[in-house]
Parts: sequence; C-alpha cells; structure tokens
Amino acid sequence: MRALRFTLSIPVAIIVAIAGFAACRASEQRAERSATIYVSTDRVFSEPVLREYEKRTAVRVNAVYDTEETKSTGLANRLIAEKARPQADVFWSNEPVRTLVLKSRDILAPYRSPSAKGIPPALVDPDGYWTGFSARIRVIAYNTKLVKAEEAPRSIFELADSKWRGQVAMADPRFGSTSFHVAALYAMAGDQKMDDFFRRLKANGVRVVGGNSVVRDLIARGEVKVGLTDTDDVNVAIEDGQPIAMVLPDAEGLGVPVMPNMVSLIANAPHPEEARRLIDYLLSADVERQLAQSEAVQIPLHAGVPGPKNIPAIDTFKPMTLDYTKAASRVKDVTGRLAGILGL
Repeated sequence: MRALRFTLSIPVAIIVAIAGFAACRASEQRAERSATIYVSTDRVFSEPVLREYEKRTAVRVNAVYDTEETKSTGLANRLIAEKARPQADVFWSNEPVRTLVLKSRDILAPYRSPSAKGIPPALVDPDGYWTGFSARIRVIAYNTKLVKAEEAPRSIFELADSKWRGQVAMADPRFGSTSFHVAALYAMAGDQKMDDFFRRLKANGVRVVGGNSVVRDLIARGEVKVGLTDTDDVNVAIEDGQPIAMVLPDAEGLGVPVMPNMVSLIANAPHPEEARRLIDYLLSADVERQLAQSEAVQIPLHAGVPGPKNIPAIDTFKPMTLDYTKAASRVKDVTGRLAGILGL
C-alpha cells in the first residue's frame, strides 16, 4: 500500500506543478501586455495621448521619441536598421515623407483600421500601409512688433526679396516637417524654380537653425522678422502672449502645405495585436479632439470633430494638391541638393 500511495503521488504533484506553472504564465502574459511605438510628433503633445490609452486599456506603451533636430529622420533610420529584428510595433510620424520611405523599404505592414472610416481617402494609403490623421500646416510666421500684418509675406518666394535680407529663419531642410515642405515644393514647382529660389534665399542671408521651435523663438525675440515653421510652434507662442502671428503661404498659388500625422504597423512587429489596437485608438475621433484642443492645435480629419482655436478650418483655404508618394521619392535628392546650395 505504501508503494501504491507513492506511485499515486507522482501524477498529483505533476498536476499541481502544471497548474501552478499555467497560472504563473497567465499572470505573466497579463503583465506583459505592451506595445512599443516610435514617435516623431513632439513629446509634449503625443505623450498625453499615449498615457490616456494606458489608463483606458491597462496596456503599457513603451514610447521612443525623436529629437527636435532629426525629427522623424532618426527614428526612420532606426527602423531601417532594425528591419531584420524589429523592436517597434507602431510608427507615429509627424510628417508623411519618412513613412512613405519606410513603405518603399518594406519596413511597414498593411493594416486597415476600422477607426479610419470617415478620414478623406486621399489621406489613407490604398494599400493599407499608412493612415493620416490630425494635420498641421506649414506657415510663414512674423513678429507683430516689427512687421505689419498687411506687409507680411504671402508666399515663401517673397522671403528671397531684398527687403527681408538677414531677417529670415528656417529649420534645417534635411529633417522633419521642413524636409516634407521642400520635397513637396520641388515636386510641385520643379527643380529649376526651386534651386533658383534657395540660391537667392542663401544670398539673402537666411538663417538655417536646428528646429521649427528655434525659428519661432528667434521671431518672437525679434532676432529675425519672419520665418518658416509649423502651426503648433506658432500657437505655443501666441498662447504665451508673445508678439507673433502667422500667414498661410501660397494660398493663391501652389496651395498651403498641409501635413497629416501618419500611423503605421511595423512589419513583423513583436506585439501585432496590441499594435493594431493602439493604431485604432490613435485614429479615433477622441484622439483628434484631444490634439485639436491641446497646444498642438492639429486639424481633425474626421468630420464633426471641432477644430482648434487660432487655426483656420481646413475648408477655408486652398491646400496644396500633393502626391505624397512623389514628394517622398524626391526627399533624398532634394535634401542633398539643398545641403550644397545652403552650405549645410
């Protein structure tokens, strides 16, 4: 009987052990619910969105943010380097060009989110590799103490006029939203016209600085009178009571450059299901409302979501009619050309 009791105790022990192991694994899996996102949108605007998602879902979001000087470029290069062993699940870009470069390099995977319903088709990749949301505008900013509203430039091409000699600032065109802007201009206006413009801008003493917020600060302090930057940067200064205002450039010509955020699923993402759920949330009307009401003042793409203050509604001006893929295909060539022309 002792032997019999001994032999019966072995499977009982195994069952107990298996049950305990399974419980531990289930607990670990619940604790491990997470998604990693690479984000080039300013941290001050994007982090509250991601923290709210964590509160709603109890999913940990590991966010990696880009620097001001290399906006989107640094993270795009990192994603390319990690292609064989992806570390990120989602890419949230603050401008279109780098996303389209990543698509061409097979870094992204298709995902058609149900939350994209209602977003204009022109801002949704027909192949499902990216979806646009919450747009910004490239603007000409000016110091209201030094420049009268009626005298502010209405086109970027006016910035090369002698009246603005030594009084214009722009961010390094090799990075971030400025790289999108210049690539779009070359795609729309042609190489000859744009090469000539940037040569004249260089001769006119343009100041090329480390980021759009630097441009804004130079203008607000009166160190330059005008410059190219983004709506969110100008709005921060307006809300702070600084002497700055903005003009939507080329509304009567090429059109105003509009930059949507873009979100994409990474190919072979470590956490694909959590990645898809996070993308669904980022494309929701709730997030567009949050970004519109924040200092990011981004324009919602879902109909019915109230727009931001201080920023014109998207149906009140002429947007640049742009083939984003064509602009993306020009970015390497254009930024290389401008490095030579501007002496970068």
